[in-house]
Amino acid sequence: MSLVIKPKAKCRFDLVALGEVMLRLDPGDGRVATARSFQAWEGGGEYNVARGLKRCFGLDTAIVTAFADNPVGRLVQDFMYQGGVDQSYVRWVKYDGIGRTVRNGLNFTERGFGLRAAAGCSDRGHTAVSQLKPGEVDWEQLFGRDGVRWFHTGGIFAALSETTSAVAEEAMRAAKKHGAIVSYDLNYRESLWKDIGGKDKAREVNRALAKYVDVMLGNEEDFSSALGFSIEGVDEHFSELDVASFKKMIDSAVAAYPNFAVVATTLRNAKTATRNDWGAICLSEGHLYEAQTRKDLEIFDRVGGGDSFASGLIYGFLTQRGPQWAVECGAAHGALAMTTPGDTSMATLSEVEKAMKGGGARVDR
Repeated sequence: MSLVIKPKAKCRFDLVALGEVMLRLDPGDGRVATARSFQAWEGGGEYNVARGLKRCFGLDTAIVTAFADNPVGRLVQDFMYQGGVDQSYVRWVKYDGIGRTVRNGLNFTERGFGLRAAAGCSDRGHTAVSQLKPGEVDWEQLFGRDGVRWFHTGGIFAALSETTSAVAEEAMRAAKKHGAIVSYDLNYRESLWKDIGGKDKAREVNRALAKYVDVMLGNEEDFSSALGFSIEGVDEHFSELDVASFKKMIDSAVAAYPNFAVVATTLRNAKTATRNDWGAICLSEGHLYEAQTRKDLEIFDRVGGGDSFASGLIYGFLTQRGPQWAVECGAAHGALAMTTPGDTSMATLSEVEKAMKGGGARVDR
């Protein structure tokens, strides 16, 4: 099965993402529990993909999300203006004064260093976007009249509430009806599922949505925990991934969901929080494509590396460069994104292309 991508001339947007955008509070070199000051950023798994495609690759992207209309929501909006992602489909919900009925999500994330792993603490209960319900977004306007080439969402948004998974399905149906490619990042987060049914609920939700997906993204734990596929004899938390074994997992997924035209994942061996082996693979039309492995890649901030991989991969397919180029682009973009702070990429297209060609860190001036 191959991807059939609509021409740009017929579409206002190259990609539209559906998901939550949170305010990230970053303690820098310190720890959340002992910090006295925080750097603020915006971020969210689905949004990061749209932002990367806009800022690094110059494509036209939009986000479907919702905020409580208060200064915190407007702060996130101000960050989003810098990212350039279109906000035409952002919903603003009346704020009640203290956040009793609706609020905006906060994400406290420390980067980790050496032996100490990166860690996060989300504060995102009853947020505006988690209360989004079917029928509240005009998908016919978005996909039918505006036109969208590629739609992206994922398991983080689907886990926020009972209604968000229904909204994701509603959006996917509309995207398919109007010929947009649908990508989905499984992005399994134990903290999001543990009080609403755990892995069993995650698998129920993600399996229901998987039948609409053209491009499925996820690592070994995502496929195991969120879809129920496993590699025989290997624990789902193993650190060094065997490509041949993981391909067996992908093959099982494609057999169960023949609608998957592309399946892709990053390959990460986290030796320490700040030194990782980093690579990626992509299965397309039955062929496996593997990006170069970057041994002992130095990590400044690992959060968002997978999202930047996704945006680079999608850019490769949207520009008809082929699966090998796409997976190399995704791996290079993800690697560069982890050299700077915050969830989102600060890389440029020229830097990505240089990294793809094996360019080093010698000073450019």
